[in-house]
Amino acid sequence: MDTQSWRSKASYFDYQGHQIAYWTSYDNGGDGVRGDENARTLLLVHGFPTCAWDFVPVWEALRTNHRLIACDMLGFGLSDKPRPLFGNGPYSIHLQTDIQEALLAHLGVGGFDALVHDYGVSVGQELIARQHDGTGAQGLGRAVFLNGGIFPDQHRPRPIQKLGVSPLGFLVGLLMSRKSFGASFSEVFGPDTQPSEAELDEFWTFIAHNSGGRITHKLLHYIADRMTHKDRWEAALVGAQDRIGLINGALDPVSGKHAYDRWRDTLPDARHHLIESVGHYPHVEAPEEVAATALAWLAG
Repeated sequence: MDTQSWRSKASYFDYQGHQIAYWTSYDNGGDGVRGDENARTLLLVHGFPTCAWDFVPVWEALRTNHRLIACDMLGFGLSDKPRPLFGNGPYSIHLQTDIQEALLAHLGVGGFDALVHDYGVSVGQELIARQHDGTGAQGLGRAVFLNGGIFPDQHRPRPIQKLGVSPLGFLVGLLMSRKSFGASFSEVFGPDTQPSEAELDEFWTFIAHNSGGRITHKLLHYIADRMTHKDRWEAALVGAQDRIGLINGALDPVSGKHAYDRWRDTLPDARHHLIESVGHYPHVEAPEEVAATALAWLAG
C-alpha cells in the first residue's frame, strides 16, 4: 500500500477539539477477518517520531485473525499537532492513553488485545496499570510489546532526543530536515535491514505533515513520564506476566538486547522473542516473523 492509499483510508474522530486520524481493517474498503464480526480486536499503538503507517508491513497478516484498529496519536502523522506556547501542552502519555480509550469507545469496542511499539509501549503500560488499579482499560486482554523504553534505566536515548529534552529542545524542530531525519532514523535499524530512500520519504511525509517537526521536542515529554510512573508501570507488568510478551530487535541501540535481557530478568514468566538481525523497528524490518510470533501469542 502506498502512502496516498493509506491517507485515503483514514477516518477521523474528535477528541477535546482535536481531530484524531484512525484506521480499521473492517472499514474503508477492508473486509476485516473474512467478515467475522466476532473476531478479537487488536489495538496497534505506534512509536516516536512516526505514526500508524509503521504497521502497514504487518497489517495484512494481522488482520487474518483480528479486527485491527490504529490511530495516529495527537502530534503524530495525520492527527492534529497543536503547538503549546508554554510547557509541553497536551503531550503526555496519560492523555495519549485517554485518546486510545476514547477511540475504542467511539468504535464500540469492549474486549481487545494490543500490539505496542516504542512511545506506544508507555501507552501499553499505562493501559495495563489502569486495568490493574481499576481506573480504565477493563477490556484489555493480551499485550505484545515491541522495542521501547519499558524500563527507563535501560533506555539509551539518541543525541537528538537528548537535545530535545534540554532547554534548547526547540532547536530540534528548527534543525530537522528530511536529510537529517533520514541519517538519524537509519541508525536505529539493523545493518542489513536499512530503510531505502523511498521508505524514508514515506516516514518523513507523515512527520512533516502540518509542520510536525516543529513540535518534536514537545513529544519527547514521554521520557519524563517514564521516570515519573516507573514504579507503577513496572508493577503492573509484573502482575500481568501471564498475558504479555516482548518481541525485540537485538541490534537496536536504544532498547535492544540489553532491554530484552532486563525483560527476562524482571518478568521471568512473560513471553519473549529475540530477533538477532534487526533493530528498533522489528515490525518494519522483519514483518513476517513479528506477525507470526504475535499471532501465535495472541491465540494463547
